[in-house]
Amino acid sequence: MKTYILNPNMTFRTVTTSGAAHKPADRATEELVNALLPEALKAKLSRPDPLAPTPPAPRALPPRQPLPRAKVDPAKPRLQLGLDVHLEFIMAVVERGHASLQAPRHFTRAQLVEQVRRWVAEGLQVFCVQESCGFGFVLHRELVAAGAQSFLITPVALNGKRKTDKLDARALCLRLSRWLDGNTDELAPIRIPSEAEQRRREGPRRRKFLGRAIRRLGNHGHGQVAEYCHAPLPSRWWGARNWKKLSTLDPWLLGLLTQLREVILVLEAQLETLETELVARVQGQERPKGLGAISLVTLEGEVCDWERFYNRKQIGSYTGCCPGETHLGGQTAGGQH
Repeated sequence: MKTYILNPNMTFRTVTTSGAAHKPADRATEELVNALLPEALKAKLSRPDPLAPTPPAPRALPPRQPLPRAKVDPAKPRLQLGLDVHLEFIMAVVERGHASLQAPRHFTRAQLVEQVRRWVAEGLQVFCVQESCGFGFVLHRELVAAGAQSFLITPVALNGKRKTDKLDARALCLRLSRWLDGNTDELAPIRIPSEAEQRRREGPRRRKFLGRAIRRLGNHGHGQVAEYCHAPLPSRWWGARNWKKLSTLDPWLLGLLTQLREVILVLEAQLETLETELVARVQGQERPKGLGAISLVTLEGEVCDWERFYNRKQIGSYTGCCPGETHLGGQTAGGQH
């Protein structure tokens, strides 16, 4: 059973497994009290109270899921690879150890994976970095299978106003090299979801896509009637009840709306089927008050795994609901980012 915390003042009782150590002043006071108490009173105080309720056994915390980190073997030579990924090709910049960066090179996806496999066979530690983009994690998984350590980072402004594939690949390679040397501010690796997690979160995203497509087609019908008839259409004009009211429109315009309506009805049928499947995922599952089934399945799909968070602060950081601060010129302004 999942536990949800909506009150920011609430937390798991077992988030902190053990209390903090006493301060020196507290230890000195405790030693003084123990020295003054008689032995009989000490024995009485140390005896457990038979009427006291038995404290509940602490629940085991889930194992930590740290963000990806590089495993560097100092005994093996190192090779860094900055990748600027496109659908048709990949621009790559190579750095061996701490030598100068090599000239940028074009690769196809298959060529890059094969080259990485050769480098690994030569005994090199291959580290790759690329920005997270709309191409998923296919290349990342292929590079890992080839023996490399691959990392995806949040997109960043690498070169200011001047932006080219070669400059981006070069900047990524330099950042990777400094990150491997210990400068943790250079890269912000992201957690890579499993294929099952990717497919599970695709359902709520597809639901949003279908809803937007239906609204876009509906608005297109509103625009056509406004352009050719200078008249408004009722909301959900494609519905059975409202559709009968449009029989007085020009036959040519009505034909256009008929084609739009056919597409909208197909999309609505897909949306209804998808929503039924999504609700079935959380059927019978305990939900926080005020959270619907669709909202719950969307939240779980985007989070992927609740056990990746170790406390409520990490959840707030992930969702962006964390306080921010601006302190400039002696003036401080608080807020949320």
